This record gives sequence, C-alpha cells and structure tokens, in this order.
Amino acid sequence: MIICPACGASVETQLSVGCTSCGARAVGPPLAKPEHQLLSYGPAVITATGGAIMLGAFLALSVIAWIVTRGAAMNFWAMVNAGEIAAWQAKWVALPAAIAVLWTGSRVARSIRREPQRFAGLRLARAGFSAAVIAMLLVGTLIGITVPERLRRRQWGLEAAQKVRGYTLARALMEYRHVHGTLPPQEGFYRELKTLPDPDGAIAEALRFVDANGYEATSILAAAGAKTLPRGGAIRKASMTATVDPPAVSFTNYKLRLPGADKKLNTDDDLIVEDGLVMTLPQFRAYVASRSSAP
Repeated sequence: MIICPACGASVETQLSVGCTSCGARAVGPPLAKPEHQLLSYGPAVITATGGAIMLGAFLALSVIAWIVTRGAAMNFWAMVNAGEIAAWQAKWVALPAAIAVLWTGSRVARSIRREPQRFAGLRLARAGFSAAVIAMLLVGTLIGITVPERLRRRQWGLEAAQKVRGYTLARALMEYRHVHGTLPPQEGFYRELKTLPDPDGAIAEALRFVDANGYEATSILAAAGAKTLPRGGAIRKASMTATVDPPAVSFTNYKLRLPGADKKLNTDDDLIVEDGLVMTLPQFRAYVASRSSAP
C-alpha cells in the first residue's frame, strides 16, 4: 500500500498506474535524499529559552524586591530576604513552569542524543535544562528556609487573636464595673456582659470562647463602723455575693481563664486575664511567683 502524495489516499497499486482517488500518477522514480541535510536547532532553542526565562524572571523579581524592600542595600542577608520574597511571590507560577520546562528539556535532550543526524544543540538544551533546575532549586530552597519563621509568625497571630479576646473581655468588665460599681457574679456572667453596649459585636464574639467556670470575681472588703473606719480595721476577702452592712471600702478583683487553641479549659495553652492583665499560663505563673516573693 502506498500513500498518494497529492491527496493522501491509500493506493493499493503502483502510483505509475494512477491514484484511484485523484487520478495523480508518478512520472519518475522518487528523488534521492540530499547529500547534506541541515540539522534542526529548534527543540534545543525552545528548551534553552524556557530555562533562561525562568531563571531570568526569578532574578528580576529578586532584584525588584531587593530595591523596594531594602533600598538596594549591599548586604548578603538583604539579598537573601529579597530572594525569599520573590520565591513566595512566584511559587504558584514557578512550579508548573518548572515541570513543563524540565519535562520538555529531558525529552529534547534524549531526542538529540538518539538522532544526532536530525537534531543539534545538545549543549544548548542542557544549558536550558540546567537553568530551569537552578531556578526551581532556588525557589524551593528559599521557600523552605522561611517555613519555620512563617510557622512562628502564624503562631504569633493565633496568640494575638486569643489575647484580643482577653483584652476585649477585660475592657467589658471594666466598663461593667464603672456602670454598676461591681463585677458581675459567675452565674450571671454572660447575661450581664451582654447588657453592655457592643456596636461592633466584639464582646459577643469574645464571649463565644468563654467558659463561665473559668471566671472568678472577688472583693477585698474593709469592715467599718457606721460613721468612721477605725485604724487597723479588719480586711478580709469575700465573694461577690457577700454583703456588708454598713457598706465598707471595697477593691473589686477578678480572674478569668480562657481556653486556648484546643478549645479546652484548664490546659497548658490557656490564657489568664486578671484585673486587666492578659497573660499566658507561663507568664501568669511567673507573675504569681514574683508577687508572692515581693516584700
């Protein structure tokens, strides 16, 4: 079977007889292959161009970040930081581009080695392949070395969000004491704080993470006579529900324990809010120790 060069139809007989589809027929023997055939540099040039574009784009982004963030400071760590910024900016584009260039470059290099009589530019293809590999390694390395720092910053963000709730509740308790002259009792903690003005919903949002069992309100009450407070009057600690008749000089205190990231109370990641101070559990323990050791 022969393929007709005129129409592409399959011909069962010799072309000298004629094509059954278009009627074309051969007028002579096939032309001999040329003595010298030009080699193709196209695949090698494509591979080299792809690798050069990848590496050049990454270096350009790094230079821009270096100038914008560090003012082109001639400092090694400033350049590394600029490379980290560029790597994070280009990560979603660099990965698919690197896969495409590496796959194409490996196939082109194999084709050139397999058919040297048709293709040329093996060194050029290898250079483009190497440039793509270098760009991918730079992006991966610079992203990798920033992962621990980014994890720390994420943890700081979680802790800051937790402390924001603590400061919000401390402000709410201060406002409640300013309005009512006392702190809310434990059994009415949610109900009483919801009566405060909350235009942005911050108090309601913070109350979602509060367990009333972690709240404790106390007062230091000074027992006094009806007219005057005698020198050396008795000072005692009582709960908020205690009543003193007649009224005495009072210093109202509270302690609020908020659950941490595990959403469970009485664990090591809890947050302690005491009289306006917002502390992690280790900070609170150090605070109690320093207070007890103070003269």
